[in-house]
Amino acid sequence: MNTMETVGSGRNLTYALLEAVGKAIVVGGYDDRPFPTEAELAQQYQVSRSVTREAVKMLTAKGLLVARPRKGTTVQPPRAWNLFDPDVLRWMLERKFSLDLLRQFNELRIAIEPMAAVLAAEAASAAGIAAIEAGYQRMVAAEAGDDDALEADIAFHVAVLEASANPFYGQFRDVVRTALRTSIRFTNRFKGRTASLPQHRAVLTAIEARDAAAAKAAMASLIEDVMALIAAAEARA
Repeated sequence: MNTMETVGSGRNLTYALLEAVGKAIVVGGYDDRPFPTEAELAQQYQVSRSVTREAVKMLTAKGLLVARPRKGTTVQPPRAWNLFDPDVLRWMLERKFSLDLLRQFNELRIAIEPMAAVLAAEAASAAGIAAIEAGYQRMVAAEAGDDDALEADIAFHVAVLEASANPFYGQFRDVVRTALRTSIRFTNRFKGRTASLPQHRAVLTAIEARDAAAAKAAMASLIEDVMALIAAAEARA
């Protein structure tokens, strides 16, 4: 029997159950067996029915579960999941490494980030440009071993999204964070390399110069390099 540690208040127990069951769904733990009833979940994880009911509601809102009359609660196919939900994205990274997932992440990035760079070049405030500069300087520091390379790279790209002055682009930050974590793990594994400082500098320089075309091209070049690595790996596979 799987059990969970008691982690304090009922709210904390709800999130602990959400984490355990959500991850199990996404990594395929219920691919070949029916999803348990609320009573079975409560017994399996040693929590109350109210905690179980709340966690199931949250998983349903994320698109992972659906309740139907006379059929009970069942796991939804991946196409129904809310892929922009931070928890779902994080759980997807717990699955076995997938070139398909990596390509899909970067196909989305290349549709979003170059245009965000265009908007940043056209409309970024002084504070927005300063945040991109700060992200770049973190990358420089990381190159010298004085910062975390992954977090610095993420800070740079998120700053570009937020500098676009379009709140819809800013909402993609969780997807970009997840995509970058996956992409950097991949590029380090296959090429043993970190992010290119000159390529990121080119994005920053273009945005500072208010050169939208150059900003778009520089950002696209960054992502196209990853796409080329993915294509080469898929060809070998």
